[in-house]
Amino acid sequence: MRLLVWLFRAAIFFTLFAFALNNQQEAGVRWFFGQEWRAPMVFIVLAAFALGCAFGVFAMVPSWWKHRRVARKHAPVIEAKADLPAMTPAADITIPHPPRDGL
Repeated sequence: MRLLVWLFRAAIFFTLFAFALNNQQEAGVRWFFGQEWRAPMVFIVLAAFALGCAFGVFAMVPSWWKHRRVARKHAPVIEAKADLPAMTPAADITIPHPPRDGL
């Protein structure tokens, strides 16, 4: 299994490496007021990907904070439940079955 994971990683690496080699031509990004950034296309794609990842992480931060706040609020309840005595195993409990009509 570990070999398959490494083969998959190697395939991804070589695919991205081939992409980088095939996109070395100069490209430009035009900004406002006549500003332009010129760089190899692979750097422009990499920068767009990195900015998208950063934007996604920053967009999730308020949600993470909210969930951490709720988890901290409920942490004493979870700790208090851990101090309760153990329940009896399910094998000791007998549940009556309903009568089967017609069989």
